[in-house]
Amino acid sequence: DESLSYEEVPVEILDRQVKRLRNKEIASVKVLWRNHLVEGATWEAEVNMKSGYPHLFPSTPIQA
Repeated sequence: DESLSYEEVPVEILDRQVKRLRNKEIASVKVLWRNHLVEGATWEAEVNMKSGYPHLFPSTPIQA
C-alpha cells in the first residue's frame, strides 16, 4: 500500500463491563489489537464490535 497505513485488527476480547446510566446500560468490551501489547488494549462499544467482528464473540453465552 502506497499510503503506508494498515487496518487495526482486533485479536481477542479481554474483558466486558456494563455502565449503568439513569435510563440505560452501555456494554463495553476491552479489545486486544494485533501488533499491540495488552497494555494497549482499548475499551470499545460492544454493539460496534459485534457488528464489525462477530467472530470474536461466542455464539452461546458462557455460563458459570
